[in-house]
Amino acid sequence: MAALVTDRPGTVAKVRFVRMSASKVRVVLNLIRGKSATEALEILDFGERLAAREVAKCLRSAIANAGHNEDIPEEELFVAACFSDEGPTLKRFRPRARGRAGKIHKQTCHITIEVRRYTDEEILEQQKREELKSEGRAKRGAKNKSAKSTGGGDRSKRVAKSKQAAPEEAEDTVVDDTNVDDVAVEETPAEDVAVEEAAVEETATEEAQDSVAEEAAPEEAAAEEVVEEQETEDK
Repeated sequence: MAALVTDRPGTVAKVRFVRMSASKVRVVLNLIRGKSATEALEILDFGERLAAREVAKCLRSAIANAGHNEDIPEEELFVAACFSDEGPTLKRFRPRARGRAGKIHKQTCHITIEVRRYTDEEILEQQKREELKSEGRAKRGAKNKSAKSTGGGDRSKRVAKSKQAAPEEAEDTVVDDTNVDDVAVEETPAEDVAVEEAAVEETATEEAQDSVAEEAAPEEAAAEEVVEEQETEDK
Protein backbone atom coordinates (compact mmCIF):
# COMPACT_ATOMS: atom_id res chain seq x y z
CA MET A 1 0.00 0.00 0.00
CA ALA A 2 1.21 3.49 -0.77
CA ALA A 3 2.89 5.34 2.05
CA LEU A 4 1.78 8.79 3.11
CA VAL A 5 4.06 11.40 1.59
CA THR A 6 3.68 14.98 2.80
CA ASP A 7 5.53 16.69 -0.05
CA ARG A 8 2.96 15.66 -2.68
CA PRO A 9 -0.05 17.94 -2.96
CA GLY A 10 -3.46 16.40 -2.38
CA THR A 11 -7.09 17.24 -2.94
CA VAL A 12 -9.21 17.87 0.13
CA ALA A 13 -12.95 17.64 0.69
CA LYS A 14 -14.78 18.58 3.90
CA VAL A 15 -18.23 17.97 5.29
CA ARG A 16 -19.11 20.23 8.19
CA PHE A 17 -21.74 20.07 10.93
CA VAL A 18 -22.59 16.41 10.48
CA ARG A 19 -25.23 15.44 13.06
CA MET A 20 -23.18 12.58 14.48
CA SER A 21 -20.49 12.17 17.09
CA ALA A 22 -16.87 12.22 15.94
CA SER A 23 -16.09 8.91 17.63
CA LYS A 24 -18.67 7.08 15.49
CA VAL A 25 -17.27 8.58 12.29
CA ARG A 26 -13.67 7.71 13.22
CA VAL A 27 -14.53 4.02 13.31
CA VAL A 28 -15.47 4.20 9.62
CA LEU A 29 -12.54 6.40 8.65
CA ASN A 30 -10.11 3.85 10.07
CA LEU A 31 -11.40 1.33 7.54
CA ILE A 32 -10.56 3.38 4.44
CA ARG A 33 -7.36 5.14 5.50
CA GLY A 34 -4.58 4.26 3.02
CA LYS A 35 -6.91 2.36 0.65
CA SER A 36 -7.36 3.13 -3.01
CA ALA A 37 -10.32 5.30 -3.94
CA THR A 38 -12.23 2.48 -5.65
CA GLU A 39 -11.64 0.05 -2.79
CA ALA A 40 -12.63 2.65 -0.22
CA LEU A 41 -15.91 3.32 -2.04
CA GLU A 42 -16.68 -0.40 -2.10
CA ILE A 43 -16.06 -0.63 1.64
CA LEU A 44 -18.34 2.32 2.33
CA ASP A 45 -21.11 1.13 0.00
CA PHE A 46 -21.30 -2.22 1.79
CA GLY A 47 -20.79 -0.78 5.27
CA GLU A 48 -23.55 -1.23 7.83
CA ARG A 49 -22.86 1.90 9.90
CA LEU A 50 -24.81 5.10 9.31
CA ALA A 51 -21.59 7.11 9.31
CA ALA A 52 -20.54 5.31 6.10
CA ARG A 53 -23.06 7.36 4.12
CA GLU A 54 -21.62 10.71 5.17
CA VAL A 55 -18.05 9.51 4.68
CA ALA A 56 -18.92 8.20 1.21
CA LYS A 57 -20.34 11.61 0.26
CA CYS A 58 -17.15 13.32 1.38
CA LEU A 59 -14.93 10.81 -0.46
CA ARG A 60 -16.89 11.17 -3.71
CA SER A 61 -16.56 14.95 -3.39
CA ALA A 62 -12.80 14.63 -2.98
CA ILE A 63 -12.56 12.35 -6.04
CA ALA A 64 -14.65 14.79 -8.07
CA ASN A 65 -12.46 17.69 -6.99
CA ALA A 66 -9.33 15.82 -8.05
CA GLY A 67 -10.81 14.96 -11.43
CA HIS A 68 -12.12 18.48 -12.08
CA ASN A 69 -9.20 20.52 -10.77
CA GLU A 70 -6.20 18.29 -11.58
CA ASP A 71 -7.55 15.85 -14.21
CA ILE A 72 -6.64 12.80 -12.13
CA PRO A 73 -8.77 9.66 -12.76
CA GLU A 74 -10.30 7.75 -9.89
CA GLU A 75 -8.12 4.65 -10.51
CA GLU A 76 -4.94 6.62 -9.67
CA LEU A 77 -6.15 8.06 -6.35
CA PHE A 78 -5.86 6.77 -2.80
CA VAL A 79 -7.03 8.05 0.60
CA ALA A 80 -3.96 9.81 1.97
CA ALA A 81 -5.53 11.23 5.13
CA CYS A 82 -8.93 11.26 6.78
CA PHE A 83 -10.01 12.50 10.17
CA SER A 84 -13.03 13.77 12.07
CA ASP A 85 -13.08 16.79 14.40
CA GLU A 86 -15.68 17.60 17.01
CA GLY A 87 -18.16 20.32 16.14
CA PRO A 88 -20.52 22.37 18.28
CA THR A 89 -22.83 20.51 20.63
CA LEU A 90 -26.53 21.31 20.54
CA LYS A 91 -27.88 21.41 24.08
CA ARG A 92 -31.46 20.46 24.75
CA PHE A 93 -33.34 19.30 27.82
CA ARG A 94 -36.15 16.94 28.73
CA PRO A 95 -38.63 17.78 31.53
CA ARG A 96 -38.33 15.43 34.50
CA ALA A 97 -40.17 14.96 37.76
CA ARG A 98 -40.26 17.55 40.57
CA GLY A 99 -39.39 20.46 38.29
CA ARG A 100 -36.05 19.08 37.17
CA ALA A 101 -34.63 18.93 33.62
CA GLY A 102 -32.64 16.14 31.97
CA LYS A 103 -29.69 17.15 29.78
CA ILE A 104 -29.62 16.20 26.08
CA HIS A 105 -26.37 16.82 24.15
CA LYS A 106 -26.62 16.43 20.38
CA GLN A 107 -23.06 16.22 19.09
CA THR A 108 -21.81 17.24 15.64
CA CYS A 109 -18.53 16.75 13.80
CA HIS A 110 -16.52 17.88 10.76
CA ILE A 111 -15.23 15.21 8.31
CA THR A 112 -12.09 15.85 6.24
CA ILE A 113 -10.72 13.50 3.55
CA GLU A 114 -7.59 14.07 1.47
CA VAL A 115 -6.87 12.05 -1.68
CA ARG A 116 -3.58 11.92 -3.56
CA ARG A 117 -2.26 10.40 -6.76
CA TYR A 118 -0.12 7.28 -6.77
CA THR A 119 3.42 7.60 -8.06
CA ASP A 120 4.26 6.36 -11.57
CA GLU A 121 6.04 3.31 -10.14
CA GLU A 122 3.05 2.38 -7.99
CA ILE A 123 0.72 2.79 -10.95
CA LEU A 124 2.89 0.43 -13.05
CA GLU A 125 2.88 -2.15 -10.26
CA GLN A 126 -0.92 -1.97 -10.04
CA GLN A 127 -1.22 -2.42 -13.80
CA LYS A 128 1.03 -5.49 -13.67
CA ARG A 129 -1.04 -7.00 -10.88
CA GLU A 130 -4.23 -6.40 -12.83
CA GLU A 131 -2.72 -8.03 -15.94
CA LEU A 132 -1.68 -11.08 -13.93
CA LYS A 133 -5.15 -11.36 -12.43
CA SER A 134 -6.79 -11.10 -15.86
CA GLU A 135 -4.43 -13.77 -17.29
CA GLY A 136 -5.22 -16.08 -14.40
CA ARG A 137 -8.94 -15.60 -14.94
CA ALA A 138 -8.56 -16.31 -18.68
CA LYS A 139 -6.59 -19.52 -17.99
CA ARG A 140 -9.13 -20.76 -15.48
CA GLY A 141 -11.97 -20.01 -17.90
CA ALA A 142 -10.24 -21.86 -20.75
CA LYS A 143 -9.52 -24.83 -18.47
CA ASN A 144 -13.15 -25.03 -17.38
CA LYS A 145 -14.35 -24.85 -20.99
CA SER A 146 -12.00 -27.64 -22.08
CA ALA A 147 -13.09 -29.79 -19.16
CA LYS A 148 -16.75 -29.32 -20.06
CA SER A 149 -16.11 -30.07 -23.74
CA THR A 150 -14.28 -33.34 -22.92
CA GLY A 151 -17.13 -34.51 -20.73
CA GLY A 152 -15.90 -33.69 -17.29
CA GLY A 153 -12.11 -33.85 -17.73
CA ASP A 154 -10.25 -35.31 -14.78
CA ARG A 155 -13.42 -36.02 -12.87
CA SER A 156 -14.69 -38.45 -15.50
CA LYS A 157 -11.37 -40.29 -15.38
CA ARG A 158 -11.54 -40.57 -11.63
CA VAL A 159 -15.07 -41.93 -11.80
CA ALA A 160 -14.04 -44.54 -14.39
CA LYS A 161 -11.09 -45.67 -12.24
CA SER A 162 -13.29 -45.97 -9.17
CA LYS A 163 -15.75 -48.12 -11.10
CA GLN A 164 -12.97 -50.41 -12.33
CA ALA A 165 -11.53 -50.75 -8.83
CA ALA A 166 -14.88 -51.81 -7.36
CA PRO A 167 -14.86 -55.44 -6.07
CA GLU A 168 -16.23 -58.06 -8.45
CA GLU A 169 -18.11 -59.69 -5.63
CA ALA A 170 -20.66 -56.90 -5.72
CA GLU A 171 -21.49 -57.84 -9.32
CA ASP A 172 -21.86 -61.59 -8.56
CA THR A 173 -24.16 -61.17 -5.58
CA VAL A 174 -27.72 -62.19 -6.34
CA VAL A 175 -30.59 -61.11 -4.22
CA ASP A 176 -33.39 -63.66 -3.80
CA ASP A 177 -36.63 -61.85 -4.15
CA THR A 178 -39.83 -63.64 -3.27
CA ASN A 179 -42.92 -62.63 -5.14
CA VAL A 180 -45.84 -61.72 -2.98
CA ASP A 181 -48.25 -63.28 -5.48
CA ASP A 182 -46.67 -66.74 -5.09
CA VAL A 183 -47.14 -66.85 -1.33
CA ALA A 184 -50.34 -68.64 -0.41
CA VAL A 185 -52.22 -66.90 2.29
CA GLU A 186 -55.03 -68.78 4.00
CA GLU A 187 -57.98 -66.50 4.33
CA THR A 188 -60.94 -67.40 6.50
CA PRO A 189 -64.36 -66.02 5.67
CA ALA A 190 -65.79 -63.32 7.89
CA GLU A 191 -68.86 -65.42 8.90
CA ASP A 192 -66.74 -68.25 10.34
CA VAL A 193 -64.71 -65.75 12.28
CA ALA A 194 -67.86 -64.23 13.79
CA VAL A 195 -69.21 -67.68 14.82
CA GLU A 196 -65.93 -68.59 16.47
CA GLU A 197 -65.85 -65.29 18.39
CA ALA A 198 -69.44 -65.87 19.64
CA ALA A 199 -68.59 -69.39 20.83
CA VAL A 200 -65.57 -68.11 22.70
CA GLU A 201 -67.68 -65.46 24.41
CA GLU A 202 -70.34 -68.07 25.49
CA THR A 203 -67.72 -70.35 27.03
CA ALA A 204 -66.22 -67.42 28.87
CA THR A 205 -69.60 -66.41 30.35
CA GLU A 206 -70.38 -70.01 31.42
CA GLU A 207 -67.02 -70.31 33.16
CA ALA A 208 -67.65 -67.00 34.96
CA GLN A 209 -71.09 -68.18 36.15
CA ASP A 210 -69.68 -71.49 37.42
CA SER A 211 -66.97 -69.70 39.37
CA VAL A 212 -69.54 -67.37 40.96
CA ALA A 213 -71.74 -70.34 41.93
CA GLU A 214 -68.82 -72.17 43.52
CA GLU A 215 -67.92 -69.11 45.57
CA ALA A 216 -71.57 -68.65 46.77
CA ALA A 217 -72.11 -72.37 47.76
CA PRO A 218 -70.36 -72.28 51.16
CA GLU A 219 -72.19 -69.09 52.12
CA GLU A 220 -75.56 -70.69 51.33
CA ALA A 221 -74.67 -73.77 53.39
CA ALA A 222 -73.71 -71.63 56.38
CA ALA A 223 -76.98 -69.70 56.11
CA GLU A 224 -78.98 -72.96 56.09
CA GLU A 225 -77.20 -74.18 59.22
CA VAL A 226 -78.03 -70.95 61.04
CA VAL A 227 -81.69 -71.29 60.08
CA GLU A 228 -81.83 -74.92 61.35
CA GLU A 229 -80.27 -73.92 64.69
CA GLN A 230 -82.86 -71.18 65.17
CA GLU A 231 -85.69 -73.66 64.47
CA THR A 232 -84.34 -76.16 67.02
CA GLU A 233 -84.09 -73.47 69.65
CA ASP A 234 -87.68 -72.40 69.05
CA LYS A 235 -88.90 -75.95 69.55
